[in-house]
Amino acid sequence: MAPSFPLSFAPQSADEATAHKEIYDQLRQAVETFPTAPNSSTSFTYSRHPDGWYTFPEGVVSAMVIKSHLTARTTDIFMVTFPKSGTTWLKALLHSALHRRADDLAAHSPHQLVPFLETQVFIKDRIPDLSSLPAPRLLMTHIPSQSLPDSVADSSCKVVYLCRDPKDCFISLWHFLNRFRPWDINEAHRNFCDGVSLFGPYWEHVLGYWRWHHVLSYWNWHVERPSEVLFLTYEELAADTLGHLRCLAEFVGRPFTMEEQDAGVDRKIVEICAMESLSGLEMNQSGMTNFTEKDVPNNTVFRRGVVGDWRNHLTPEMARRIDEITEIKFKGSGLRLHPQFLQAKRELNKL
Repeated sequence: MAPSFPLSFAPQSADEATAHKEIYDQLRQAVETFPTAPNSSTSFTYSRHPDGWYTFPEGVVSAMVIKSHLTARTTDIFMVTFPKSGTTWLKALLHSALHRRADDLAAHSPHQLVPFLETQVFIKDRIPDLSSLPAPRLLMTHIPSQSLPDSVADSSCKVVYLCRDPKDCFISLWHFLNRFRPWDINEAHRNFCDGVSLFGPYWEHVLGYWRWHHVLSYWNWHVERPSEVLFLTYEELAADTLGHLRCLAEFVGRPFTMEEQDAGVDRKIVEICAMESLSGLEMNQSGMTNFTEKDVPNNTVFRRGVVGDWRNHLTPEMARRIDEITEIKFKGSGLRLHPQFLQAKRELNKL
């Protein structure tokens, strides 16, 4: 099967291409005036989006284009994560559950099957027309909730959000960026705690999807709209992948029938989408996927995926600092962390 939608788009006319480039150029000029933050992990500095989050300058431009030019439908399914929170795994699981074709993963990386809006679709001066795509459209983004198109909330479309213990999330992000340029872990830790990271701050990103803010009103999007928002943790998904795959399939309107369960269709998807299986596929060992300006080896998005791996990299003091921020930021939100997260915190407090 082909990806959810094509990764190359041709403007309908030269005039349209010129108009699109003008929109991007105007936004690039605006982004040049935004505050920046040092970023020694890559060759670019982070730009601060007016909504208060950081990413690379072209990512801010793309997010602003998406905000103005993407219209969500009631039938859409948005997948959202903070970077390195289990994104590749979620893409593989949800695509396979929706289409019942886990074998697609042998020919395409999960990031080709479900491309990022801001780094694979709305890039290179493109404003693609996605209106002709069949329903349901499976759309993936890291963009914080406050910067999504208003139509995402107004359309009552489905949103699947996956979050992860911030300590594991940080370590996975640090390892990932280290593949491109060496990055001192102490500096990386300070930046992460200060909220200066890809699509960070982490805590505001998670809370933004846990509760939706309006100018004059406040309501908990996850709690009050359970039929429209599925909020998962990486730890829950790891502890019971089959059970949560079934929940995902039901949430997006494609529940596994008893006949499919008896035939092991859901179990096969879990097996194929397991980290060891995905990372071992030829496509993910030697293939490439284009992101924004360059091709990136597919194997760079895979690591261990182990819950609690932060213990092998963070000092107790570093871990406690992240936990302290998490407790302060999440206090009063009603967001309950996974028991494994809380157990790790208790262990730290004994040191």
